[in-house]
Amino acid sequence: MILDLHHVQLAMPKGGESRARDFYGEVLGMAEAAKPEALAGRGGVWFETRAIRFHLGVEEPFAPARKAHPAFRVADLDAMRLRLAARGIEARVDIDLPGLRRLYVDDPFGNRIEICETV
Repeated sequence: MILDLHHVQLAMPKGGESRARDFYGEVLGMAEAAKPEALAGRGGVWFETRAIRFHLGVEEPFAPARKAHPAFRVADLDAMRLRLAARGIEARVDIDLPGLRRLYVDDPFGNRIEICETV
């Protein structure tokens, strides 16, 4: 039986670690987590929050996830939209669902990211 979700991983191109740190760390506010030494040479970068383990792994050839995506929940979607806009990141508003406001952005590699707020 599955107990819970341990982590989510998306792909990134080789050498994109600094762009990943800027977007996921600085813009979205996730803390970087040290990769195990046995995996450090593979490239990529890991992030964690109180409730999320999110990994970016190098994939060659790289192709961004345009439909499949993680959805990160925030306390204030409007504040996040302003934070994104201040960094020049375009947010695409989508239809809200019952109890859920949401928008989409692309990470620096073209991966689709949903950001949502429960209401």
